[in-house]
Amino acid sequence: MTRPLDPISLQHFISVCEERSIARAAARESLVPSALSKRMAALESELGLPLLVRRRNGIEPTPAGQALLARAREVLGALDQLRVELDAFAQGAQGNVRVLASPSVLAEDLPDDIAVFLELHPAVRVSLDERYSREIVQGVREGIADLGVLWDLADLSGLQAVPYRRDRLCVAMAATHPLARRESLTLAQTLAHPSINVSPGGQMDQLVRRHAALLGVLPTHRMQVGTFEAACRLVAAGLGLAILPREAAAPYTGAGRLALVPLDEPWAERRFVIVARPAPLSSSLARLLADHLCAAASPRRPPAGEPASKRGQSGGRTSNP
Repeated sequence: MTRPLDPISLQHFISVCEERSIARAAARESLVPSALSKRMAALESELGLPLLVRRRNGIEPTPAGQALLARAREVLGALDQLRVELDAFAQGAQGNVRVLASPSVLAEDLPDDIAVFLELHPAVRVSLDERYSREIVQGVREGIADLGVLWDLADLSGLQAVPYRRDRLCVAMAATHPLARRESLTLAQTLAHPSINVSPGGQMDQLVRRHAALLGVLPTHRMQVGTFEAACRLVAAGLGLAILPREAAAPYTGAGRLALVPLDEPWAERRFVIVARPAPLSSSLARLLADHLCAAASPRRPPAGEPASKRGQSGGRTSNP
C-alpha cells in the first residue's frame, strides 16, 4: 500500500522547485545535497511519476510536479493555519467565526445557543448575519462565511451538513377567528380565508404556494410582511391568518390575542442543518461552534414541538403539533 505523503518531503520538494537547484535548496533546508537528491528520487519512486527535470537554466517541475507543487503549498498552508489555531486553543479558544442564518433560525434558538457558546469562549468573536437560504449556501461555498444554519430544503451539494434543530409550522390567527378552536388544520382548510404572506419569495412562501397549487387554489394574501413579528401583530389585529413556525410565533401569544393551531401536513415539520465547507477548508473554530450547536440541540433539551407551557412560556393557544 502506498505510504501517505509526509509534510517534510513536501516542504523539501517546494524548496527545490523554488530554488531551481538541489544545492541551494539543500542549504535552505539545512541538508547536504546528496541527502536532498535521494529524498526527491524517493518521492518520485513513491508516486511513480517524474516530478523534476533538469534544464540548462536549472531544475523545473514536470506537469505532474507542477500539480504536486500547487497542492503541496495548499496542504502546508493549511497545516500552518491549524498550528496557529491550536496554539490559540492552548491559551483558550480565540478568533473569529462568521455565521449566516435564515430568518426562521434567528427567530428561534440560534441566538441563545450562540450566547452560551460565547460565555464558554469569551475570546471568540461570532459574526452573525441574516440571509435567505440561497445566499447562505453561496456564502459558505465561496468562503464568505464559515458556517450556515438553514432549512434543509436548500441545495447543499458540495457542503458538509449536520442536523441542528427542528420546528413545526402552525396556523396563526386572532383568538376570535372562526378556525381558532380547531385542534388542527390542513392547508386546504385555510385557503378560503384572507392571509398574511411572510417573506415573499422565501422557502416557506414557495412551499405553501407549491402545495396550494397542487390543490388547485392560490392563497388569498391580504398583505405581506418581512418578519414573523410583523406577521403576528397583523394576525392578532384580525387582518388575516398566517402559516408560521410555532416556535417563532409562541412568544407573541402572551396577551391572549393570538391562537396557534397545528398545521396537519406531512411537510409541516422543518429540519434545520449546519453547513460548512469540507475539511480542511473549514476552520477548527467553526467546527468547535458547530459541535456546540449540535450539542445544544441534543434530545436532552425539550424537542421543538413541545408545548410552550413546558418551555417556560405562557399564554395563548399553543397546542402541541
